[in-house]
Amino acid sequence: MPRPAPASRLPGLLLLLWPLLLLPSAAPDPVARPGFRRLGTRGPGGSPGRRPSPAAPDGTPASGTSEPGRARGAGVCKSRPLDLVFIIDSSRSVRPLEFTKVKTFVSRIIDTLDIGPADTRVAVVNYASTVKIEFQLQAYTDKQSLKQAVGRITPLSTGTMSGLAIQTAMDEAFTVEAGAREPSSNIPKVAIIVTDGRPQDQVNEVVARAQASGIELYAVGVDRADMESLKMMASEPLEEHVFYVETYGVIEKLSSRFQETFCALDPCVLGTHQCQHVCISDGEGKHHCECSQGYTLNADKKTCSVRDKCALGSHGCQHICVSDGAASYHCDCYPGYTLNEDKKTCSAIEEARRLVSTEDACGCEATLAFQDKVSSYLQRLNTKLDDILEKLKVNEYGQIHR
Repeated sequence: MPRPAPASRLPGLLLLLWPLLLLPSAAPDPVARPGFRRLGTRGPGGSPGRRPSPAAPDGTPASGTSEPGRARGAGVCKSRPLDLVFIIDSSRSVRPLEFTKVKTFVSRIIDTLDIGPADTRVAVVNYASTVKIEFQLQAYTDKQSLKQAVGRITPLSTGTMSGLAIQTAMDEAFTVEAGAREPSSNIPKVAIIVTDGRPQDQVNEVVARAQASGIELYAVGVDRADMESLKMMASEPLEEHVFYVETYGVIEKLSSRFQETFCALDPCVLGTHQCQHVCISDGEGKHHCECSQGYTLNADKKTCSVRDKCALGSHGCQHICVSDGAASYHCDCYPGYTLNEDKKTCSAIEEARRLVSTEDACGCEATLAFQDKVSSYLQRLNTKLDDILEKLKVNEYGQIHR
């Protein structure tokens, strides 16, 4: 029977076998193992183009601002379709440079809108003591043409006939023949009145008729404009429909206020959504919250709780993570491997058996040394015994012949 390998070779043997115990390349495809999913290295993630950066495994909220949209939609604002009529005061009190500022104000608002036959249509009514419709709602269907038309408008004359201007807009601009949409389309009809004076005619009754016909009125006053008259011409609530600036030099700043008013703002892009993980834009300024993989949405519809720790990618399992519930899991190994005492890493079963077999055969150094000593001692005794028997020459009957 061959003698076991000397104990001195054991450390070298272990060094050779140890890398084999850790090699995962020989593992079979985990998908082939029924009842398990490979979740080991995949963390919470989002879908490009609609989700923000995923939350950290500890539940840290994702940044409120989206990365390149990480919310649906190309921009912060998608304007609502409108039938929009500007009613601008060009009486003598409005100097040429100031009137240019008014036209810039109108152009700035146009810039914030989606212009087109199916989107917002724009008309301009110019008034003083007389009223002139500069162009109708159906006249221009793109921003460039619209702004060029606005730039060509010139002041009229003396007088401030605001009531007549509103009546003309209602009778001639907000008609289907002039380009307004049918009432069944539910496209809002909006008028913005810009003036720096007090109306020289009655506005109460005409404003009431305009509002009764479904026209929403905004009043913008500049410099000497009478605040009570502005309130009389505007729709309710007045705090949302009446604006005032001290000079024409700052009227352009109001364009951003109308952008907020006319646009469906995207809270996901603005960062005002309060979603802990993911904000999803639903259009028209609406949104809902979702959670990253491995989390579930709480009852408040904004915050998230851990549902599957395996999906978070922070479990530390070398091979397979098995979810045991909301925040519990255990590690498992591929076929042919066994879980180590740390309950996370795995060793190949056959290699482990070979190592154990080798260790059992070799024993410890002390045992091998003892075996060597006993074997050597027995050999010496056998040799001495052979010498004695040879000298005594024992015959076949056990008699000793000298």
